[in-house]
Amino acid sequence: MSDRQEQRDVRWIQTILPHRYPMLMVDRVLEFEPSNRIVAIKNVTINEEVLQGHFPGHPVLPGVLVVEGLAQAGGILIGEAMTTEERQRKLLYFSGIERARFRAPVVPGDQLRYEVELIWHRLNSAKLDARALVDGNVVAEATLKSSMVDR
Repeated sequence: MSDRQEQRDVRWIQTILPHRYPMLMVDRVLEFEPSNRIVAIKNVTINEEVLQGHFPGHPVLPGVLVVEGLAQAGGILIGEAMTTEERQRKLLYFSGIERARFRAPVVPGDQLRYEVELIWHRLNSAKLDARALVDGNVVAEATLKSSMVDR
């Protein structure tokens, strides 16, 4: 494993994504193939602010946040290819979702595994195939689109 791979923790992620607590939904990158594929994780804990109200006594991570985590993993995949200057001038927006399916609830104690593959990337837009797993079982999947805009 190279030094660069060993540094794919939350500090490295924050050099690429503008998201911060409580909206940063990726804790670590496990596998990375530039311009092709990423595997990342999010550890879901009872301390997640949203779980205090969704649902009291039966906490479930909202599906929209699972998809947001997938989009952020895709943002890392696309954003890593950009220079630091480009990341300072541009923002990558989540611009579309197709065929979203939610297969099972995500609860505290689960570790979400995001697997995202680049379908295509042209100029300022991209399309990604994404799925989230817990313990090897798919909990959510979708085709995601993103657009690059000036800050």
